[in-house]
Amino acid sequence: MLFSSLGFLFRFLPVFMILYLFAPAKYRNILLLLGSLVFYAVGEPRFVLLLMCSVAVNYGLSRYMFWEPSSPQQNRRAKTARRRKTALILSLIVDFGLLFVFKYWDFAAGTVNSLAGSSVVPLFALALPLGISFYTFQLVSYQIDCYRGVIEKPAAFVPFAAYICMFPKLISGPVMRYGETAGRMQDRRVNIRKLENGLKLFTAGLGLKVLLADRIGTLWSTIMSAGPGNLHAAVAWLGAAAYSFQIYFDFWGYSVMAMGLGKMLGFRIPRNFDSPYAARSVAEFWRRWHITLGSWFREYVYFPMGGSRRGRLRTVCNLFVVWAFTGLWHGAGWNFLLWGMLFFVILAVEKNSYGKWMEQTRVLGHLYTLLLIPVTWIVFAVTDLGQLAAYLGNLFGVHGDVPLVGVQQLARYLKEYWMLLIACAVFATPYPAKLYDKYASRWFTVAALLVIFWLSVHGIAAGDNNPFMYLKF
Repeated sequence: MLFSSLGFLFRFLPVFMILYLFAPAKYRNILLLLGSLVFYAVGEPRFVLLLMCSVAVNYGLSRYMFWEPSSPQQNRRAKTARRRKTALILSLIVDFGLLFVFKYWDFAAGTVNSLAGSSVVPLFALALPLGISFYTFQLVSYQIDCYRGVIEKPAAFVPFAAYICMFPKLISGPVMRYGETAGRMQDRRVNIRKLENGLKLFTAGLGLKVLLADRIGTLWSTIMSAGPGNLHAAVAWLGAAAYSFQIYFDFWGYSVMAMGLGKMLGFRIPRNFDSPYAARSVAEFWRRWHITLGSWFREYVYFPMGGSRRGRLRTVCNLFVVWAFTGLWHGAGWNFLLWGMLFFVILAVEKNSYGKWMEQTRVLGHLYTLLLIPVTWIVFAVTDLGQLAAYLGNLFGVHGDVPLVGVQQLARYLKEYWMLLIACAVFATPYPAKLYDKYASRWFTVAALLVIFWLSVHGIAAGDNNPFMYLKF
């Protein structure tokens, strides 16, 4: 089920919130768990069992990690260390093993078969379970935090399962750590003020998704339908800008809706974006984009490998590993790995040369980032490597023949989309969010949100909206 669907807006959410608000506090975790499973089952009924098996196995292993059998004091510490390590290794094998089978097996098998020149490894052709990349990372973070002692005692089953399956963040994040929500799992307050503020945030996110992301996405689709290699350079850059806006408002809209739903339920779901297109370097862009995913890789991959504490060469190697995994996390394809490697190269160069200087500039850093990031998004968006090469060539005026989509089509696109492009450019700055924070309680903000809600509903009913882009990652 999608947040931007009539079924969610007018059936699931009202019914669930009525039950949730009037339920005694001690039953809210079980209600949240059951409601989240219903939410997930509407879109992925086949994989509810997989989700719950993952939760159950990880819960059992975490309990085993904390189990203290009766034994002589001199042997207890060594046995406890071995047991905790065994539980952690088993959980990592289960979690990453399932993720690999469902998401990466065919990619790896296809690569091996191509190199071998024959079908030596079978393809499974399995459907990708919705949200598996997100809930796998949350399961892994929980187990590692238990092993490290960050979590001092295991959670009870229902709060743990509700944390993993919580529907506001289940299918597209953010990637929350258990410590960020453990207190609220045990004691949280739900009241009319939180419900109102959450509804406002949810409506704002819905507008970002339906009124901006989905509509500017039609421009990207139109330009791509002409075929990479046939585009005038200006049209190619317009397409890159359209996709950059689409993916930003799509994912930001989802994240704002998740924050609003969390507030309605009495939770604090962390902010996942901080005006990334206002960054002055690519490193700053990534610190502002998908904040929780970047934090996960820093905490559980980059820092354990030594981070930047072991010399320049080791730092570069660590960045390479992190960005190879970051690229592949987004998808099993060569373009995603290439996207990760492109970020690795840019960040390694920035870290060792002009990065800090660029972030101190007022204009040059912004221009540098705004020119470079759309190019990286094209690598991310175009999965066919031949088409990707053709599109990148178009960006810099390289064509095989005379481009079929030239300045006349460019003028038509600008005439049709100029207001939307301006709106996207304005809302990609920090100022609309600041104005919202300042005037969120005023009557005119409420009136504007009501208009946004019904315009969004009209767009959904007309079939103008698309599934969230991060669902396929």
